[in-house]
Amino acid sequence: MANPGPPRIAIAGNPNTGKTSLFNRLTGAGARVGNYAGVTVEREEATWRLGGLKVNVVDIPGTYSLAARSGEEQVAVRALFGLDGEPRPELVVLVVDSTQLVRNLYLAVQLAEAGLPFVIALNLIDAARKLGAAPDPAAVSRAFGVPVVATSAQTGEGIAELGAAVLAALANPPRPAVHPPYPAALEADIEALVPYGAAASPAEARALALWTLLSVDEHDELIDIPAAVRAEMARRRAEAASAGRDLDLEIVSARYAWLASHNLRPPVGAGARPDLSQRVDRFLLHPLYGGVTFLVVMGVLFQTLFAWSDPLVGLIESALAAAGEAVATVLPAGVFTDLLVDGVIAGVGSVVVFLPQILLLFLLLGFLEDSGYMARVAFLVDRMMRSVGLHGRAFVPMLSGYACAVPAIMATRTLERRRDRLLTMMVVPLMSCSARLPVYTLVIATVLGNHSTILGLPGRPVAMVGMYVFSTLMAFLAAGVLGRTLLKGPKVPLLLELPPYRMPRIPTVLRQMWMRARSFLTEAGTTILVVTVLLWGLLYFPRYEPPSGVVLDEAAVASEQLSQSYGGMLGRVIEPAIAPLGFDWKIGVGLVGAFAAREVFVSTMGLMYGIGADADETSVGLREHMQAARNPDGSPVWTPLTGATLMVFFALSAQCLSTLAVVRRESRSWAWATFLFAYMTVLAWSASAVVVVVGRAIGLQ
Repeated sequence: MANPGPPRIAIAGNPNTGKTSLFNRLTGAGARVGNYAGVTVEREEATWRLGGLKVNVVDIPGTYSLAARSGEEQVAVRALFGLDGEPRPELVVLVVDSTQLVRNLYLAVQLAEAGLPFVIALNLIDAARKLGAAPDPAAVSRAFGVPVVATSAQTGEGIAELGAAVLAALANPPRPAVHPPYPAALEADIEALVPYGAAASPAEARALALWTLLSVDEHDELIDIPAAVRAEMARRRAEAASAGRDLDLEIVSARYAWLASHNLRPPVGAGARPDLSQRVDRFLLHPLYGGVTFLVVMGVLFQTLFAWSDPLVGLIESALAAAGEAVATVLPAGVFTDLLVDGVIAGVGSVVVFLPQILLLFLLLGFLEDSGYMARVAFLVDRMMRSVGLHGRAFVPMLSGYACAVPAIMATRTLERRRDRLLTMMVVPLMSCSARLPVYTLVIATVLGNHSTILGLPGRPVAMVGMYVFSTLMAFLAAGVLGRTLLKGPKVPLLLELPPYRMPRIPTVLRQMWMRARSFLTEAGTTILVVTVLLWGLLYFPRYEPPSGVVLDEAAVASEQLSQSYGGMLGRVIEPAIAPLGFDWKIGVGLVGAFAAREVFVSTMGLMYGIGADADETSVGLREHMQAARNPDGSPVWTPLTGATLMVFFALSAQCLSTLAVVRRESRSWAWATFLFAYMTVLAWSASAVVVVVGRAIGLQ
């Protein structure tokens, strides 16, 4: 049934074909961004003014085929066929990489088998000419029976011709006819599965049967597959295995045989230039040289991230502080003013302050991805990641966790399988993010003197490096455990295209960067703001009034306010649980306050010890007050053992509302956010308890 309103076109194709660049070239600015129903996979929609006709265009996530063994890979199938409430497109524009013609046309075979009307855009035609291997659009058109246009999204070549072909195809939809030579036994399997599929035409029913043969097995993550279909597939696969047949191989081989029979692969010209990508890969994929290059690139990336984001963070913090002061000046003192200044503005600040890092991280990663380099990185680290149940693509989000877990969790969108995304989300918060650094700095400076040593080496730097090494090892350990238990799944080989190196397309990188940042601010920010205001209320009420005749300075009043607030009461309630770790109720209040942001622990300690909320990790007065603090029995509160225990607790606990909110958003479930908080809290307490036991056994205090 036709869609009401303007005609709808889907832009489909393999990853790295310039599909999104072509989408941007056709539609210009102003794309609308949303998620496909039920999954966190972004899609962009925009309007294409095609002559006098307005056309709705949707950019479908890149896919190598219509087969799917994960829930998210169903997105392309749902969008192309109009399943599960998705509007059905009248036409598909299939974007093909002209430099990788035959492999890209595999998807065209599947579209043709399903009887979907489509037009082929032979994109990157300029790059193919430089290689002396430009395909012939006429030959491809004869093979598939659909219009074929040579294009370059980067230069604009062929865009007008593509528009004309789309207009003609909308008026008279092409009817592609492709019939790969499947073996007789496979034809029997297809016919047996056709009755199980409710499709609009015999071609679609046959295509759905082929999809089922490729996609449904005992290891898939697909949902809503009828039990009868699974039972029939189990029987078919068992019979095929007993006969020595491989269903997947039979289908894929027949399709490539059909492509080979049409001789579509362009001959390489005698004057073709040597492939620069292959020559560069000899160096960048070398186990030693490639690894060293990667470390240098990542070092420069994160140094740039910190160096460039710090001034922007400072500006945002200054602007928020000025806004708070302005509100406090204009409005009369009272609960409402405090709510606006310390709750709303400070709550917004706890979200917005992440924006510079998010923007810069996605900008820099966008350049590396669009250049083709990040695919090489995934290949390099795949062997190491597979040992803990992940593959190379998960390494970049984990590495990003050193800066901030929030954008790192958002970066898991690049992983195809939901299981891999969830597993990566569950371990990224264990990487020591920059928010933990102020806590480490304060604690190390408090419990270790300037001349202290560890194993004969300077104590403070060794302790700091040790915390980062410890957190990394724990992240890999957690991935190994979770990947073999709760998130157990089959080891999937890294099927990775190494695209040719090319200059990043700046408009595309900037667009993706801004879309991700805006999504974070509008969705995650609202959750964080609400919870931050609730936390403010816990630390604000009930109000403390000094006894009549007693004069206290502002810092002392603030300390008493925290002590007698609901948050302070909560600190005393949880004190029995944290006392075995050597923590008192003041540290408990700091742990509660740190949920808004880990670095809040430092300012909370400043209030608790009468220094003031402006205290930071470098405040000598705060360190002195903490060093002078005593337990009721006269023993010091802050000892090297207490410091080590607290840092281990901070390294492993999920004390970050921003992280929990983003996990909920990306997983579409509070259950995973709750599990993350629960398992990290248990892990933090248990590891800290081990530190206490071992420390006391070796004589530490």
